[in-house]
Amino acid sequence: MPLNIQDLKVTVDEIEPGARIPDRFAADYGNETPKVSVSGVPAGTVELALILHDPDAPLANGFTHWTAYGIAPVDGLVSGEVRLGPNGIGEAAYTGPQPPAGHGTHHYYFWVYALDTKVAGTPSREEFLAAYAGNILEQARLVATFDA
Repeated sequence: MPLNIQDLKVTVDEIEPGARIPDRFAADYGNETPKVSVSGVPAGTVELALILHDPDAPLANGFTHWTAYGIAPVDGLVSGEVRLGPNGIGEAAYTGPQPPAGHGTHHYYFWVYALDTKVAGTPSREEFLAAYAGNILEQARLVATFDA
């Protein structure tokens, strides 16, 4: 089935695409969890998943800052009961941007996936992509930046 990338949209309050993430969302400046909204959820979506990933981190697979599963397949603010999966340090929590000093600007990808099935448990980013790639109806991203 061809992947539709036309309708699903992700927005993050106070974070503009391509712009610098405000300090209060960063790990060293308050670590406030951003408010994510989705729109254009495709028909047939059973669940949404959210992943915040930094591919610029100096690790083999980058660094995952946030994984969330069990998100209701409706347009609007991501809220209610969600299942937090592990971030890059193994915690089931949001951890904001924190690139190493002097490492330059990092790019942060807020990915939203519309799935035709429920996600079992709380997989890591890598486990999720390996297990559910064939269940993605549509995906969308917002990319923002941060530097130390």
